[in-house]
Amino acid sequence: MDESTRGNDAAPEQTGSSTTEGLPIAPSLGPTLEAAGAQRRVGRLRPRIVQISAIAVGVGIAAAFIAELLGVLISLITNLAFYGRLSVENVSPAGNGLGWFVVAIPVVGGLIVGVIARTGSRAIRGHGIPEAMEQVLFNQSRIPARMTFLKPLSSAIAIGTGGPFGAEGPIIATGGALGSLVGQLMRTTADERKTLLAAGAAAGMSATFGSPVSAVVLAIELLLFEYRARSIVPVALASAVAAAVRFHFVGSAPAFPMPQVAEPSSIALASYVVIGALAGLASVYVTRAVYRLEDGFEKLPIHWMWWPALGAVVTGVVGVFAPRTLGVGYDNIVQILGGELGGKALLFLATMKLVSWLVSLSSGTSGGTLAPLLTIGGGLGALVATVAVALVPGLSLDVRVAALVGMAALFAGASRAFLTSVIFAFEATRQPLGLLPLLGGCGAAYLVSSLMMKNTIMTEKIARRGSRVPDEYQADFLETVLVREQATKAVVSFGASDTLATARAFLRSDDPGASHQGFPVVEEGGKLVGVFTQRELARTTLAEDAPLRDLLKGPAIVAFEDESLREAADRMVLKGVGRLPVVRRDAPSLLVGIVTRSDLLSAHGVRLQASTHRRRHLDLQGRPIPAELDASSKA
Repeated sequence: MDESTRGNDAAPEQTGSSTTEGLPIAPSLGPTLEAAGAQRRVGRLRPRIVQISAIAVGVGIAAAFIAELLGVLISLITNLAFYGRLSVENVSPAGNGLGWFVVAIPVVGGLIVGVIARTGSRAIRGHGIPEAMEQVLFNQSRIPARMTFLKPLSSAIAIGTGGPFGAEGPIIATGGALGSLVGQLMRTTADERKTLLAAGAAAGMSATFGSPVSAVVLAIELLLFEYRARSIVPVALASAVAAAVRFHFVGSAPAFPMPQVAEPSSIALASYVVIGALAGLASVYVTRAVYRLEDGFEKLPIHWMWWPALGAVVTGVVGVFAPRTLGVGYDNIVQILGGELGGKALLFLATMKLVSWLVSLSSGTSGGTLAPLLTIGGGLGALVATVAVALVPGLSLDVRVAALVGMAALFAGASRAFLTSVIFAFEATRQPLGLLPLLGGCGAAYLVSSLMMKNTIMTEKIARRGSRVPDEYQADFLETVLVREQATKAVVSFGASDTLATARAFLRSDDPGASHQGFPVVEEGGKLVGVFTQRELARTTLAEDAPLRDLLKGPAIVAFEDESLREAADRMVLKGVGRLPVVRRDAPSLLVGIVTRSDLLSAHGVRLQASTHRRRHLDLQGRPIPAELDASSKA
């Protein structure tokens, strides 16, 4: 009997059973574990991804048509509400001549949205992405089927009657609901439903702006919470076909065309970074304002169904003095990026849009956040650049690039979708020379936002409900450590012919290995035949002189020494055990060690040390400094 130099887990478990400490284990998952592990080792995808990709393409096409239909519906309601005509011509509410009567139109829209939310689903309220995130994280990506038509309908009414929102949030939510619905109608896993939900959401954004790459990145940063081929490939295909559908309907021109920009100088680039930082600061206060106003609506002594109509009063009043704040306002973004708006007119538009959007969104109506943030951020960037040029003679800043940086940086700071913001601004304008200013500006905004704000405009609502949203993605540490690097080599084991009395006598001894909960059983030559636990030994009705091989319930569940700790951990969970004997792949019955739950936890010590332990390794002459001599070494 060999003595282990390291103790095993103290928690008891059942070897080969379907539970461990009351945690249910899905029996159907066990038989597929080895195949899944083998595929992960050789880096190949399962053929199932082909089926999911094909379904995602179908979802992408459908989401693209829904996006086009939503645009038509918004135009129809806008024409009817503001101009009294039946038409699907794409028009802005800004040209209406209704005067103060315009206040009534958003209010009527708010009343209808409130009724739909009360009688249909309260989930239609808000800008859509946080709700989709919540379903992904906490409801296995199962969105109610009615959301597929209630969300676009309510959003079209809210936006068509003057709501200061973009159509992108609702169509992202609708596309996600469509993908979730398809996943629920078919036999899929929760991960596959998440992929289909993200595919529908990405397709919706791609079809709205013709931005397939940023749509995929948005799905990664805000919905998938992972970067794996099995999810990215279907999402990418769905996004690509959705962009193709958009190009068929409206052409391949950029969503926000702007004049060609010049390559920025070093001074200009530094200035754009400062503008990005200011936009990041603004994003913090904009986010706080949204949720403080929401708190204010929560305190009102009236039912939440009436809140959208109440918020719409502000929208209408603002619309009287600033008609350009009504509706989606994509034309405002184009004019800001083209340098056609500036000075007091731009300041007035950005301020009024901010007021109207803050109150409307906080009231719980249905609409997106991207277009308003782009308008406000673009105005901020252009105004800061204008002031800087006036105060610093000779400063060469392109106000149009500053507007581009401002609009992307405000969204990056508010949502922390950093890469999405950079790539979207490029795809929407097709200005390659704007990429470097965008990278610096959005990076600065992301930094400022991360330092000053715990949650984002997307996650604050979820966090207030007591849930936590992951905000960092990194490779699974356990996937990088092999079993042989962490397993205990000296194993406390018993012979197959040893009796139960011998085992019980050892467990009553003061030997350090007697506290272990599970023990491998081997035959002569070290051949592994099984594992028994203290619990099984205590509960058996076998005679004292019975050999331990009679106590075994089945073959041992093992780990191979060249597997990762992630594969070993998955096997422990799926098989309901707390330790795995370790064998070699070329000698699968030869016991060479054991890996336990304690080993899995202790392996994280290396990861924690890498992130918390600071020390110098070289002196000024380039000579190594031993850790014990480094006075600056600390955790």
